[in-house]
Amino acid sequence: MAIQISTFIGNHPGALASFCRTLKEHGINMRAMNVSDATEFGIVRVITDNSAKARAVLEEQGLICQEEDVLAFEVEDRPGALVGLLETLGEAGVNLNYTYALFSGHEGTAGFVIKTENREEAVKALAAAGIRQLADDEL
Repeated sequence: MAIQISTFIGNHPGALASFCRTLKEHGINMRAMNVSDATEFGIVRVITDNSAKARAVLEEQGLICQEEDVLAFEVEDRPGALVGLLETLGEAGVNLNYTYALFSGHEGTAGFVIKTENREEAVKALAAAGIRQLADDEL
């Protein structure tokens, strides 16, 4: 499982750049990021190469952070690969809270992060379908 940090940032020009600059200045590399917006704030979800350090640095900046376990999988980088992953989960009765892309480190592959309440069943179903879960050190 991967550790995702979620936090709120202001919904104004430069807010996301400031967030990313903070991580950069502390030598923290982002592996995945998702941003969704609301009227006055954005929700940033990020996976980094050092979640403990990232959380500490962001909290020093006054951000409230929440850590969550998410799953990361690797599929072939081809049209329809995500459909296969999603259909496998649907057939196994696994509901997704959300999904987003992962910066892939392997040529010819794409990575996806999924958040589900039924992690064990998701891992089991995707492994049976030949979809590889990424280990933390591969992120």
